[in-house]
Order: sequence, then C-alpha cells, then structure tokens
Amino acid sequence: MPDAEATNFTRGFLTEATEILRQLDDSAIERLAQLLADTRGIGGRLFILGVGGSAGNASHAVNDFRKLAGMEAYAPTDNVSELTARVNDEGWSTVFEAWLRVSRLRPEDMLLVFSVGGGDAEKNVSPNLVSALRYAKEIGAKIGGIVGRSEGYTAKVADACVIVPVVNPGHITPHAEAFQAIVWHSLVSNPVLKAAPTKWESIR
Repeated sequence: MPDAEATNFTRGFLTEATEILRQLDDSAIERLAQLLADTRGIGGRLFILGVGGSAGNASHAVNDFRKLAGMEAYAPTDNVSELTARVNDEGWSTVFEAWLRVSRLRPEDMLLVFSVGGGDAEKNVSPNLVSALRYAKEIGAKIGGIVGRSEGYTAKVADACVIVPVVNPGHITPHAEAFQAIVWHSLVSNPVLKAAPTKWESIR
C-alpha cells in the first residue's frame, strides 16, 4: 500500500503543476517565439545560458532548436573543459561573458536564459548570468528568458520573458526548471519556429 503522506504530497505537487499551466502567460510565450523567429530570420545565433539543472535543460534545448527549428544554437555549459578552465583561472562570475566574447556575440544574436531566479548581482546569485546579460545589452543582442522570479535581473532586462508562476514558495526551483522544458518544447513546436517534424509524429 502506498504511504498516505507520500500520496498526498504527490497529488499536491501535481495540482500545483496544473495551476501553473492555468496561469502561464501564453502571450509571453508567443512573444518569445516571435523574437526567436525574428532572430533566425536575420541569421542570428542563439546562445542558451543556464546553471545547475537549467544547464541540463539548456543542452537539451540546443538540440531541439537546431534539429527542429533549424536555428544555430549553442550552450556554453556543453564544453565542460572550457567552462571549468575559465572558472578556475578567471572566476565564476565572468565565465559566460568571456565565452560570448570569444564567440563574437553580435547584435543579430540572441541570449535565452533558463534560470530559477534570473540572476541578482546584489545578492551574488548567478552573477555569471548578470554579467552575460549586461554584455549582451552593451552589444545590442536580444534577450529572452524562461525564469521563476519576476524580480530577477533576466526578467528586468529581457526583450521577451516567460515567468513561471509561483504557486507554492516551497517548490519554486522544481517547478521553474520543469516548466522551462514545457515552454521550450512549445516554442520549437510553434509554427513560427518549427522547421522539421519530430520522429514519432512523422511515422504513419
């Protein structure tokens, strides 16, 4: 027999996810989709930034944007040798900015941030995201985000940002990182971006 407390927790967690789906701003997702389509249309590249679980999401999303949306996309965290060398030699806070400088970030390009909080320089939370976003603003590149907090740096400076609603303050991180996946899968499935079929849907 399942433990009653565990069962109640699971039902509550799933109920929270249902409420997040109900509250998600579909117009914000559409704005982000159009920004991505516009970037692709002018030959811009997409750089997806994430830390921790969001870094794993960034790697998966790079695959989807390249394969399904036909968009040149990269995640700095996919190269663990360069990432750790820069952290070791130059420090954590500049690791993404330095990577973008070597990649010759252009005004035509776009940053897409996956993050729970979106960065906060004053609180020293994800300062690497803040530095990268400041550099992108300096260059004139577009900024998108899928984050869990509206007061973070990403939400404040982004050209288009999807905020994952907070329905339980105790579950901000798992919900934010889980819904990054839902939102980016929506983006690469959107007709304004989708350029190739997914495998199983193409099998008749």
